[in-house]
Amino acid sequence: MKIYDKDFDKVINGVVATGSLTYREAIEKLTPLISKTEFQRKLQDKKFYEKLERDIVNGCVMPPITLAFVEKAINLETQIEKIETYFNNEYENSFVLDGIQRLNTLLRVSNQENFDFDKKLYFNIIFSDKVDKLLYRMITLNNGQKPMTPRHQVEMLMANVFNFEALGIEVQTEKERADKIKINSFNKSDIEQAYLAYMANSPMVDNKKIIQDKMDELIVNKIISTEPIDDSGNFEDVIKAIAKFQIIPANIKWLKQANNLVGFAVGLKTSHKIILDLTPEEFSNSIEVFEKAFSDFNPSKIKLGKMRRELSFEYFKNYSKLKDFDTYELLEYFSDITND
Repeated sequence: MKIYDKDFDKVINGVVATGSLTYREAIEKLTPLISKTEFQRKLQDKKFYEKLERDIVNGCVMPPITLAFVEKAINLETQIEKIETYFNNEYENSFVLDGIQRLNTLLRVSNQENFDFDKKLYFNIIFSDKVDKLLYRMITLNNGQKPMTPRHQVEMLMANVFNFEALGIEVQTEKERADKIKINSFNKSDIEQAYLAYMANSPMVDNKKIIQDKMDELIVNKIISTEPIDDSGNFEDVIKAIAKFQIIPANIKWLKQANNLVGFAVGLKTSHKIILDLTPEEFSNSIEVFEKAFSDFNPSKIKLGKMRRELSFEYFKNYSKLKDFDTYELLEYFSDITND
């Protein structure tokens, strides 16, 4: 593997290195990354890539792929030789940000006669200190490629990057929950939806009235139009807050409700400093006030799930102003912002 150059991406505050390795090295080191987690982008029918297969066998230069590391130690001052050494030692901890289909195609044709194992595959490596920034870059890299939805990209990043157990919460997939539900565990799909909403800076990332493809386009547009990326906060703050507050049963019960979780996550993006400083007891008192105010809305006149998302978002987004409101003051505030 050879690194030729490096530069600094000012949008995501990360280092981007450019290099190459042989097809042999790519098959050995990179193709295992395709399936190293429980989730991977659904590999497309090989008929979509038959032309690329023929071109590879005929000696084309395959379009570059993009790898990524969540790593703070690599910066613009890091020597190219050290980046090479880092990659050779840590490649198993990287993930494919863009190029899964190309790698799978390369693996598929590698058993053909006259395959050139010494042909070069070019790549970019992005080193970023926060996974949120990598999701933003992944969205921009894959925008317009229908097979990779924003939800799939979030799922892929979470499977590769977040160690929920180390962060202090229990997360289960639907399949795991069907076998045996662990006490106080969160549904992984709810966490993924909260992350998607966090990146889109909007609690409304799911609307059954809109065709899914169009909804995905709206989400992508929201993510791309949101100014990246606040250096002082990231989605890991949401996980840390959940881990901190969950010691009180009422708190974890409230947070496990998907609409609450989504609204809370997006609101925390703005108010992470003040919310992370709360004690579990203070958070419990806050959601008690919220619930009392929310309970005074007429359920026959509103869409409960949508309203819960919007108001929990509004409450925690403006928490510095609303934290000392009593039930009636908060109800009046909610009434003002929901009055058509």
